[in-house]
Amino acid sequence: MSGHMSRIAPLKPPYTPDIQDQFDRIMRGAPPLMLFRIMAGHARAWEKFRAGSLLDRGPLSLREREIVIDRTCALNKCEYEWGVHVAFFAAPAGLDEAQMRATVLEAGGAPCWSAAEQALIAAVDALHHRATWTDAEFAALKAHYDEDRILEIILLCGFYRTVSYLANGLALPLETNAARFPHS
Repeated sequence: MSGHMSRIAPLKPPYTPDIQDQFDRIMRGAPPLMLFRIMAGHARAWEKFRAGSLLDRGPLSLREREIVIDRTCALNKCEYEWGVHVAFFAAPAGLDEAQMRATVLEAGGAPCWSAAEQALIAAVDALHHRATWTDAEFAALKAHYDEDRILEIILLCGFYRTVSYLANGLALPLETNAARFPHS
């Protein structure tokens, strides 16, 4: 990452009332992330980004959702979004220190995960590396997750690969209160 400025300038406050309202809804009153401030300055991109967001209550548990997001961001070397999710959601999702580290540093079969979570991480890894699953990988996933949850997993992986492209491609400086990648 070069310097401390992103490659596209973020909106600066005060924001228009509709943008402020959208930030408040997404951030629950906290200051908006730089990624959101950049996207919100570009109406079409912001609308598509918000429409694609999967942070509403979906068929996965919070823990399952965060494992998928953290692993996807880690595989894409996106410290920005990984760090935001770990800071905001790791504790509520019940992810401990070893598990947060494992999303970045360990193979999918690490012993800190349950069998269902190992299948979940293997599925994320396969999508990342090959954009598909073998019949055996799909069967392993289907042993633990129903069709609605499998579709959600695919959508989350794709959306957070896009988020990773945005954060990495725009060279976003890391958020002050976000977690940092473990290195060993």
